[in-house]
Amino acid sequence: MRDVADLVIAIARADSNVAQALRSSFLTANQVASRRDLPHRAVILARLRDGHLFAGTANERSGGASGSVNTVLHPDAAPGNPGGWIVDGEKYYSTGGLYADWFTGSAKTEDGTVYGFTVPVDRAGVERLDDFDAVGQRLTASGTTRLHGVRLAADEVVARDNSRLEVPWLGAFAQLYLAAVEAGIAAAALDDAARYAREKARPIKHSSASVSSEDPYVRETVGQIAARAHAARSVVLLAAEAIEATRDLTGAEARAAGAEASVTVAQTGVIAIESALKAAELVFDVAGGSITNRSLGFDRHWRNARTVANHNPRQWKAAVAGAYRITGEEPPTTGLF
Repeated sequence: MRDVADLVIAIARADSNVAQALRSSFLTANQVASRRDLPHRAVILARLRDGHLFAGTANERSGGASGSVNTVLHPDAAPGNPGGWIVDGEKYYSTGGLYADWFTGSAKTEDGTVYGFTVPVDRAGVERLDDFDAVGQRLTASGTTRLHGVRLAADEVVARDNSRLEVPWLGAFAQLYLAAVEAGIAAAALDDAARYAREKARPIKHSSASVSSEDPYVRETVGQIAARAHAARSVVLLAAEAIEATRDLTGAEARAAGAEASVTVAQTGVIAIESALKAAELVFDVAGGSITNRSLGFDRHWRNARTVANHNPRQWKAAVAGAYRITGEEPPTTGLF
């Protein structure tokens, strides 16, 4: 898990859009790697080995609370699809949707039971829109996926019930992944700040240095950025080890370690987000007005970090960690921690 997290940081350091667009594929791979009881595991593994990419989301813009499901699933009455279903609805924030081969989402039946489904993106009735309009992460293709009477085979729909799992915090790796993206953004901010100070910046007129790379305040600023990038990467790798430590446990020991790992990931999210945002802000203290030129695009670091941070509020992460440390209250299993 540490190796995977470090790889995600490296990808995000090169381009945080690419890292996030691949998130659903990494989450799918993690499910295969960590759950021997995963429905249709062999089929999913074969798709991964063939290089298929996955997109997925449960998010909707229906006016309800985040996480509510209004996409509907009803039995397919047409002949030729025994046990099949038809799904209708609209999903937003379909990260990597325009790049993917498969789309995974959630839908509910008439009695309110929530199921997961996976469908090829070229299936009749699947419509992908390039309408993502956030200030950052613009190339993640996290737009709308519309489902118009999409027919699903019986083996493309599975019940979602984490209550019987020994470690029900399946969202821990998903949240660790976002923290790794933040760590990569902080590292990218460091790369740009150091490069600009070394190659482009001019010392301010009352500086004691003849070149910016020797200005003590420029050095201090780059050092501050480096410290933020280091902190973000460190907490991500520590949290990855905490998740890894749950792998071979069973029973009460597994649940206790899973709760601890989930809280560790929540704490990691707080630090990674704040480190990336601060690193991205400090880039502009390395030089004067020229560093704000739009052609450089250095504002993308803050915009990207801010957009990733808004996936799940860090205030909730901190509050959950605080409750756990004070009372031992387990974190929610809703996937946000």
